Amino acid sequence: MDLAAYRTDAEAFLGEYGVAYHRHFAGLTDELPLDEIYDRHAALFSLDAVARLREQADAPALGDDDRRRLRLLLDFAVEGCLGLQTKAIDGELAQREASLEIEVGDTSIGFREAAVVQANEPDATRRGAIEAARLAATEAALNPLLREAREQTRAVVAELGWPSYRAMCEQLKGLDLDRLARSTGAFTAATEGAWETLVGPAVARTVGVGLDRLTRADLPWLFRFREADAHFPPERLMESFVATLDGLGIDLAAQPNVDVDVEQRPGKSPRAFVVAVRVPQDVRLVVPPIGGRDDYTALLHEGGHLEHFASVDPALPFEYRHLGDNAVTEAFAFLFDHLVENGEWLRRRLGVEDEDGALAAHARASRLVYLRRYGAKLAYELIAHAETPPDDAALADAYARELSAAVHVPWPTATYLSDLDPGFYVAAYLRAWALETHLRAWLAGRFGPAWFAEPAAGAALRELWRDGQRLSAEELLGELTGAELDFGVLLADLGLAT
Repeated sequence: MDLAAYRTDAEAFLGEYGVAYHRHFAGLTDELPLDEIYDRHAALFSLDAVARLREQADAPALGDDDRRRLRLLLDFAVEGCLGLQTKAIDGELAQREASLEIEVGDTSIGFREAAVVQANEPDATRRGAIEAARLAATEAALNPLLREAREQTRAVVAELGWPSYRAMCEQLKGLDLDRLARSTGAFTAATEGAWETLVGPAVARTVGVGLDRLTRADLPWLFRFREADAHFPPERLMESFVATLDGLGIDLAAQPNVDVDVEQRPGKSPRAFVVAVRVPQDVRLVVPPIGGRDDYTALLHEGGHLEHFASVDPALPFEYRHLGDNAVTEAFAFLFDHLVENGEWLRRRLGVEDEDGALAAHARASRLVYLRRYGAKLAYELIAHAETPPDDAALADAYARELSAAVHVPWPTATYLSDLDPGFYVAAYLRAWALETHLRAWLAGRFGPAWFAEPAAGAALRELWRDGQRLSAEELLGELTGAELDFGVLLADLGLAT
């Protein structure tokens, strides 16, 4: 196999895919032409290409760097092989989501828009109605396609020679999912007693009910935290972001390789994202405005991704610019969005004094909900991707059981397929949360609690960003501080360590 040619074509594929993904999910077009893109680059993802890369990656005489790069290429080829098989379904899913309407009372709401509407709905009964309509649409319109995609994925995994999707991801991504599950399970057990004291006051203040009456439909309203809107005015959203970058010595206006989109637009995905079309030459950020603190968190989070990818050394090999352990870029994203919890950042960038600690307390409560939810997602995905997974009914029950126990609200079964992220991305998020805690402590130790206002801290970050994702999260932390990555570090970060 000509590896140089393979890498060139792989980068071209990601560029075309990135442009199409950006245009569709930014609400700029209804179309998502995955068929055409995959067909132009089908040779990248053939069974023969996977076999050849696998053979080269297993060659005994390889140096460490060559072996690392080949493993990343193999992971890319396998993911593409799966995507090639399901491209028609994925395209249909995207178009169906974009065009789907739900009926709530006498109102018709776009399926994607409904998540934003629900987060801004003060009436609990109407929130429940929106939730019920979205779940019914998910079950009727999306789940049949998701089941078909899952079965096709399982068939390809078996044809490629792995006993399960889990085994494939563990090998290709270098994950120890059992170890991670033990760590997140221990975290969940250790925070059980703090649930009422941390989350209860936030729910009472925001939702107006006790924990025993909290529902899944209320969670978007809880996270939205409209009581804090006066502190997070929409007109200061971009201003505060630009000022944050400026404090780090980064001039956003002088970066021709980045694009930032925070406009409201019909058909725009309710989920903020960054697309690295070509790293570092073309990186695009999209945030759907919801309002208040959520917008600030989303923009800062995606801004961490944006600056990471936009700062990568263009001379790095393709694999280290575009591929690698996504826990690394997620850690930089969490580092930025954590600033919304930082009293010094609130004071300097928004003129906000959190005198009674309500903003920080709500942020801690929200973070605990997310951390426990994602720990439960990992436990569920280990069931869903086992060598012999349960049938659909049992799988849906397992999903509801794991999430209900973690978040202490009755969790619906309808999203048991749509809540499965490709490639065990849940593991990237969980490891990133742990890595971010170390990164934040490292920056504060070197540059002070207001590290975000120190150009020297920006220079230190840009030095880390230049390396792309050459290292795994564990390796990066080891080089930075010598510590081992453990999810338990978040107990201390939440003030819950004993």
